[in-house]
Amino acid sequence: MKKIAVMTSGGDAPGMNAAIRAVVRYAVNNDMKVLGIRRGYAGLLDEDFIEMDFASVGGIMEKGGTILRSSRCPEFVRKETRAEAAKILVKHGVEGLVVIGGEGSLHGAMFLEEEQKVPVVGIPGTIDNDIALTDMSIGVDTCLNTVVDAIQKLKDTASSHERAFIVEVMGRSSGYIATVSGLVTGAEAIVIPEIPVNYEALGNKILRERERGKINCIVVVAEGAASAYTVARHLEHRIGYETRITILGHIQRGGSPTAFDRLLASRMGVAAVEFLKRGTSYVMTSLQGGKIVPAKLDEVLKQKKSLNMELVELTSLLS
Repeated sequence: MKKIAVMTSGGDAPGMNAAIRAVVRYAVNNDMKVLGIRRGYAGLLDEDFIEMDFASVGGIMEKGGTILRSSRCPEFVRKETRAEAAKILVKHGVEGLVVIGGEGSLHGAMFLEEEQKVPVVGIPGTIDNDIALTDMSIGVDTCLNTVVDAIQKLKDTASSHERAFIVEVMGRSSGYIATVSGLVTGAEAIVIPEIPVNYEALGNKILRERERGKINCIVVVAEGAASAYTVARHLEHRIGYETRITILGHIQRGGSPTAFDRLLASRMGVAAVEFLKRGTSYVMTSLQGGKIVPAKLDEVLKQKKSLNMELVELTSLLS
């Protein structure tokens, strides 16, 4: 394989730049040319390409976001659009494609190989940690550290004013961020999509904590479970003291990636190129038991990664 391309697609995640850097440098070291595709699948259709080498990825590992930028591309759901994308790749001499992104991006990669015979390797990059068959995705660790730092600061204010803080975090269909951040910050409760919320029980729990002398309260809410405003409205008249709402929003996606994310991204980037070099495609780089292994894309995407309910139980036991 003499020429490959790399793109980032969908929501950005800290560590994507480290993955791009690893792909480019390992490929160049193996006498491959590398095209960077700007703006994901939309940029592919627009032929928004740049040639990449050692210099073009210098100093990017510590940066958040993605230097290749990203975008949504709803039209890529159409088979004829994917056929056009494949023709563009052939036109530019691209023999293999590395796609860094979440579930939607990986679906696009899977269809490119299934339908158009474009060799693809996916790298999981999403803060939600909701991709199956990998222990961790790029960006998760950095996101958790950002959320934990914010909650710890909010606890200082909550204690000073004896208030309850409702903190809304990302997670449309997964409660992973809310669960882990709530667990490691000692939050009183979490509200997640996997478990229907019982507001009466939640209010009673907070009241009991108050009666035991606790002067602050943190409730972490995953956005896919409920709005922080809804939770606050249900609780305020039950607990009898002030609540404040903080929605962390897109701050969770940004920031310099942690050492863990830089290492994971670097390992996955190298593995992606190595797989293509060996003729292994239609796979995703997967962290399993500390090793990076190939996982078939169709097997990854036909499953839904379940939240470890032992973590949820631990949160409840220790709050």
